[in-house]
Amino acid sequence: MTMEARSGKTARDVAIRRANAADAPAIVALDKATTGQSKPDYWRDMLEEFCGPKARRRAFLVAELGGRVVGFITGEIRAFEFGAEPRGWVFAVAVDPEIRVNNVGTRLFDEICGIFQSEGVEKVSTLIERDADLVLAFFRSQGMIFGRYIQMEKEIG
Repeated sequence: MTMEARSGKTARDVAIRRANAADAPAIVALDKATTGQSKPDYWRDMLEEFCGPKARRRAFLVAELGGRVVGFITGEIRAFEFGAEPRGWVFAVAVDPEIRVNNVGTRLFDEICGIFQSEGVEKVSTLIERDADLVLAFFRSQGMIFGRYIQMEKEIG
């Protein structure tokens, strides 16, 4: 258990801010802790793309607790999928497993939804693995339901 968790700090003690390139090591570590995969190049590219000057309809946020990054969320507003109306898409969310039950993910989700709303978007979507029970439970707890689109795939390699 982390010192923050033992001291009783919760989501209200968390500061949410825009991510920057210096956050890359913490984001890579959090992603590895939650997915089991290390993807440093992917996250550096995402930070560059989503935090740069062309990131107007994109958001990459981090949650800090006691000066340490303990969570992140990223997404963008898209409107090109087969005539779909503009909507916010959440691509990834992760919270340090040691403090996961303290509503940090909810704070991040609420913040990114606020960013999407400020751009005039009325819906938010995400795409997850069907057997990702923890992620599914999180998004359902945020009020998300199954939408009208069906994801399809094909092995190509």
